[in-house]
Amino acid sequence: MRPVHRLSLPEQVAACLREGIQGGRWGDQFPGEVQLATELDVSRNTARRALQILEKEGLVVRRGLGRSRGITPAGSAMASQRPLRVAILRNDSLLDDNPQTALILANVLRSLEAAGYDAFECRTTQVELRHDVPQMTRQLIAAGADAWVIEAGSRPLLEWCASQQTPCLALYGRTQGLQIARTGPDTVSAYAAATRALIALGHRRIVLIVREEFRRPPVGGCELAFLTELETHGIPAGAYNLPEWNETPAGFERLLDSLFRTTPPTAVIVDEPCWFIAALAFMVRRGISVPEQVSLVAGESVPMLDMCWPRLAQMRWDNRLIVRRVVRWVDAVRKGNPDRRIINIPAEFVPGGSIGPVIPSGNVVID
Repeated sequence: MRPVHRLSLPEQVAACLREGIQGGRWGDQFPGEVQLATELDVSRNTARRALQILEKEGLVVRRGLGRSRGITPAGSAMASQRPLRVAILRNDSLLDDNPQTALILANVLRSLEAAGYDAFECRTTQVELRHDVPQMTRQLIAAGADAWVIEAGSRPLLEWCASQQTPCLALYGRTQGLQIARTGPDTVSAYAAATRALIALGHRRIVLIVREEFRRPPVGGCELAFLTELETHGIPAGAYNLPEWNETPAGFERLLDSLFRTTPPTAVIVDEPCWFIAALAFMVRRGISVPEQVSLVAGESVPMLDMCWPRLAQMRWDNRLIVRRVVRWVDAVRKGNPDRRIINIPAEFVPGGSIGPVIPSGNVVID
C-alpha cells in the first residue's frame, strides 16, 4: 500500500484555486499574488508557489511583467465541464434555525439541483463560527463556489461579500447601501399594520420581542416601523417596548416574568415561531388568558402555528416567491449577468383570534 501524501500549504491553495477555475469564477483573468494572498489568508510566497503549480499543470500562464496571469484554454475547458457551484452559508444549524427559513433553504437546494446546479451548504454555520468574519470568509473562499447565498448574514459579513468578485445574494440581512443582491419578505409594512391594529383595539402597552441583531442601533426596519407607529399615535416608545433580553430559554422566561411582574403589556408581538410558542407556554403556566388579558401576534407563519384554532394573528408571505427569486438569480449568474437588485416579497398582517380589545379588568400582574 502506498503511503498517504499530505498536501503542503501551497498544494492546498493550488487545489482551492483549481476548484475556482473549474467553476469559472475568474473568467480569463486571474487575480494577482497579493490579492490571492489576502483573500486566502496566506503569505505572498505561498500564493506564488501555488500559482507555479497551476502553471506547470497548464491551467494558468504568465502574461508578462506587471500583468496578472491568464487562464489557459485548458483551464477554460475544465470550467465548461462542470455545473455551476452554489454555496449556501446558513446562519444556524438545521435543528436550531427558524423552521420557515429551514423550509425555504430546503426548497432552494432542491430547486437548484433540479435546475442542474451543484448547490450545497457550507460545513459550518455562522453561529458555530461565532459570527467571526475572518473565519466565515475563509470558509466561503475555500468552498470554491461560483456564487454564494448568505442566510441572515451580519452587516460586516455582507459588506465583505459585496467587495468580492464572487456574486452573492443575501437571503435576509441588512444590505442597505451595499452593492449586493437581496431577497426576503418585506415585513416592514406588515409590522406597521399590526401595530396600528393593536392601537385601534385600545392597546398602549405593546411590546415587540426580537433578537439582539435587530435591537442593536440602528434598529431594524420592522422595529423602526413599530416604534414610529407608537410615537405617531402619541405613545412614548422606549426600552420597555423593545426590551433587551438574553436569547436563551431561561433568558426568555426571565424577560416575560419581568414584563408581567411590573407593568404588564396588553399586547406582545413575538418575532420568531420558537419564541412565540414559548410565550404561549408561559401564558398557560401563569394562567394568563389570550386574548382576554393579553393579545399575541406571531412575527411569521409556519405550519405548526396554522394548526391553532382560532387562527393566530400573524405576518404572512409566499415562500415560493423567495425560492423562485434565488433560482432566477443563479440562472443570471450562470449566464454571466448577476444582478444586485433588492427584490423583497410582499408580506401582510393577518388578524386572528389571538388579539382582541383591551379589557381593563383583564390586566394581569404576576405576584
